Amino acid sequence: MVDLKRGLRRVLYPAYEARVVRRLPEGQLPKHIGVMLDGNRRWARAVGADTAHGHRAGAANIEPLLGWCEEVGVEVVTLWLLSTDNLNRAAEEVDSLLGIIADAVETLAEQRRWRLHPVGALDLLPDDLAARLKAAEEATREVDGMIVNVAVGYGGRREIADAVRSLLHERASQGMTIEELAEVIDVDHIAEHLYTRGQPDPDLVIRTSGEQRLGGFLLWQSAQSEFYFCEAYWPDFRRVDFLRAVRAYAQRERRHGT
Repeated sequence: MVDLKRGLRRVLYPAYEARVVRRLPEGQLPKHIGVMLDGNRRWARAVGADTAHGHRAGAANIEPLLGWCEEVGVEVVTLWLLSTDNLNRAAEEVDSLLGIIADAVETLAEQRRWRLHPVGALDLLPDDLAARLKAAEEATREVDGMIVNVAVGYGGRREIADAVRSLLHERASQGMTIEELAEVIDVDHIAEHLYTRGQPDPDLVIRTSGEQRLGGFLLWQSAQSEFYFCEAYWPDFRRVDFLRAVRAYAQRERRHGT
């Protein structure tokens, strides 16, 4: 019976997915999608494997996701791979996860298909990992493809604090006093110093694993975003799940500011 159901899915899902794609309304699709790749550890427990296996399975699902994004015309994708809080987990798990992330990012860079941009507090990461992330960015700097923000050691509050700190240093170097800056500072000044400066804010934020909270992801940038929460753990997230998220976004009447 199980094999029969799997066989039916293999036959029916491609036809269903193709129909969903055909019916997606052009002009109403997201240009920037943020994705919280959540549930690797719980997926691993569910299949009786260790945590590292879950993280490797999650890493393997990144490339398919980027292909699905390209298919519907997405221009920017932000992937939250590791939060600042995650760095406080057991050293053995963190070391393993950092290695998996570095390998995954380098594999994406080798394809020269996407422009990679690490975002996060890289100073909190081991020097070797930070260097590998920066090298991947440099290797894809001239690639004419979708921008992929790789959020590692990322926290929304930390990003805002870093942006304000950067703004203060910039204006101080120009001879401006704190009092003078306080008179003119506005949201645009801070936005110009975010990790994603120069990019559009995310239209759609997707979180897998059934959790319905942001946890600080793109805290500043997501003020006007639409959110989609999917029950599937990240390693099980499929093309059909992605297309349903995009379809749900396209069907919403966006009310900016309300």
